[in-house]
Amino acid sequence: MRTNTLKFLTFILFITLNYTSSFAQGCSDAGFCSVGNGFKGHEANLKNSVDVGAIYAVAGEGVTVFSQYLTYSRDISDKFALSAKVTSGVANGIFGTRGNIGDVFLAGNYKFKSKFSDIEGSKVWSLLVAVKIPLTSGNDKINNVSLPMVFQSSLGTFDFIGGLSLSYKKWDFNTAAQIPLTDNKNSYFSGNSGGKYFTSTNLYQRKSDVLFRTTYKLKTTNEKFTFKPNVLFIYHLGEDSFQDNFGVRQNIVGSDGLTINGNLIVSYKLGKKSYLETSIASPFVIKKERPDGLARGLTAGLSYKINF
Repeated sequence: MRTNTLKFLTFILFITLNYTSSFAQGCSDAGFCSVGNGFKGHEANLKNSVDVGAIYAVAGEGVTVFSQYLTYSRDISDKFALSAKVTSGVANGIFGTRGNIGDVFLAGNYKFKSKFSDIEGSKVWSLLVAVKIPLTSGNDKINNVSLPMVFQSSLGTFDFIGGLSLSYKKWDFNTAAQIPLTDNKNSYFSGNSGGKYFTSTNLYQRKSDVLFRTTYKLKTTNEKFTFKPNVLFIYHLGEDSFQDNFGVRQNIVGSDGLTINGNLIVSYKLGKKSYLETSIASPFVIKKERPDGLARGLTAGLSYKINF
């Protein structure tokens, strides 16, 4: 088992080293892209699942971000599952280092089951409803100077997330929307203390996103490894805006539009109940402006999952 684990970690290191040379924009929101998968504890009637993980990201202007999360999921029935996720993050860059708690995600998944749902290769539809609750206002500071959004551990907005998924044979298809219901309280202005490269986000207002993702699942013959390459399309539905020094709201030109990301998830089965999972992501298509601070040239994640 130790030999297999060493081979797995060596493989992941190789993948990571081959991705570090790229730079562009990463996922719209860590929660938006991964929240509420549900039905994780299905094996051997195990109803509960805990997932703890960390994500390393390379952002713009030399900023690096290290975020963490903890997720608990519960299968209430064979049709309905609930999950709760809490996040935190630490960013380091030209302004210094700042860390804080992030968001709480509460999600429910409903599976539309039929008498054919448990047959391998059949079509299974599921519905996702979730909310993102910010634990900070998105206006962390260093030396009493407001930081740009890339340094914030949360967008600082209360969001609604809704989605629909289809599993068919080895394919998964997901579509979702993330709608901010409140505004951000950030007070950063571009040009402050070496921050001329970051977009002003004073009283930042962020538009909604829609997502479409397609995933292909491939297992090795011994079923120890599962490879899940996927492509993620995120469309930002309008231009974000901020309030300038004169109290006038200004649109951020180029903040709307399409981002396309490629992602590889590799899961290694440690035993009957636990998994080690890693993910590597990098974009193919980017937007001109990303004031929310979620631009990523590379994201690399590692998590441990256990069902009980």
